[in-house]
Amino acid sequence: MPRSINSVASKARRKKILKQAKGYFGRRKNVYTVAKNAVEKALSYAYRDRKVKKRKFRELWIQRINAGARENGLSYSQFMGMLKKHNIDLNRKVLADLAMNQPEVFKSIVEKVKK
Repeated sequence: MPRSINSVASKARRKKILKQAKGYFGRRKNVYTVAKNAVEKALSYAYRDRKVKKRKFRELWIQRINAGARENGLSYSQFMGMLKKHNIDLNRKVLADLAMNQPEVFKSIVEKVKK
């Protein structure tokens, strides 16, 4: 009996990789062995950078809160410490949004905390 090779599955696997490599430059888009390496690398970068994205947003929020706090006479660490002390539970995302888009509301929070 001849050896059975599942060419349907093999072709589907190759087709899947080449579909993921669509838009790549040069042989990366149409040569399977090159595309496979490029796609694996891209997927590992994508996984890593989903974590990095969260870090970068937290950095941005902290910078915005710090700028808003310094306009009102406090440093970031003093402001966050006073928030905790007064049991005001606002996360950094919300505070950064207030500091950027509604400075008068942010200022009222700072004034409440300063008392």
